[in-house]
Amino acid sequence: MQPTGEADLRVRLLYHFCRLRWPRARMSAARFAEHLGRAHARASSLSGVALLWPTFLSSVDAPDLFLASACLDGDSLAWNELFAARANRPDVLLIDALRSRAARLYPRDPLQQEQAVQEFWGFLLAGEREDATPVLARFDGLRPLVPWLIRVFHNRHLSQLRQAGAASSLTEDDRGEIPIPALPVGPTEHWHEAFRAAVREWLATCEPNDLLLLGLRIRYRMSQREVARILGIHEGNVSRQTGRLRDQFLARIRAQMQSEGWTDDDLDGLILTEMESLLLEEPRLSGDRLARILAARGRTVPDQLGDRLAQ
Repeated sequence: MQPTGEADLRVRLLYHFCRLRWPRARMSAARFAEHLGRAHARASSLSGVALLWPTFLSSVDAPDLFLASACLDGDSLAWNELFAARANRPDVLLIDALRSRAARLYPRDPLQQEQAVQEFWGFLLAGEREDATPVLARFDGLRPLVPWLIRVFHNRHLSQLRQAGAASSLTEDDRGEIPIPALPVGPTEHWHEAFRAAVREWLATCEPNDLLLLGLRIRYRMSQREVARILGIHEGNVSRQTGRLRDQFLARIRAQMQSEGWTDDDLDGLILTEMESLLLEEPRLSGDRLARILAARGRTVPDQLGDRLAQ
């Protein structure tokens, strides 16, 4: 759709904001408006309802959509910016995050690992089939781009491994003991804020042991084995404690959201749209706080893992 009036002004403001964010990427204001319209149509299609244009403009991550769209249009400078995008922590590049994921999917096969990463960029433009919509065109801007790309990469290769009968060799971490679903289109800004408030209240009630588990397993992405080694417990205990914490979290958040009027049973979208930033923002999950909890338990972080807590 072509925005008019106040919405048109809003689109132009978004365009200039994106140009400030990505000054080297090349795209006209008119082309940006076309991409916004395409993303709005896709978001409405996926959600099953026609998202109001003002609501979409309030929710869209315009810089991420701008960058993805410029890449889709074949702008080499935009692709350079995407290659240099950061993932999770400021010191981790997207391409390094993909290589790390490939190493877990294809252990002891460095050639396959590198091939998986190198082929991914072409896959984003070509899609699964010759007549399919380019994968990058499916990005609607209602979720962060980099985590979405990592998830697309992971799901693609996990599907290929399953078809080849090789997925059974993956570890529990690779198959997602703590599920990380694709980030969906979803609720209005009101529900995003309600979810964030509910999570902050839940985090405030967490005991030190729960915070330690959250920090090590989810924020710092440590494996079940690494956490067991740090805590001096069996891996099975880590799994059981993680399951207990997950169930408590889902019960508490679902109840609070329903008290606010939430009627959707599926909270996955909100969890992965908002959860990562909430965990990164939570001061009680910082590296120094976790180290203090460990020290109070008489435990220390092994040298090879200490750097990860310092980041």
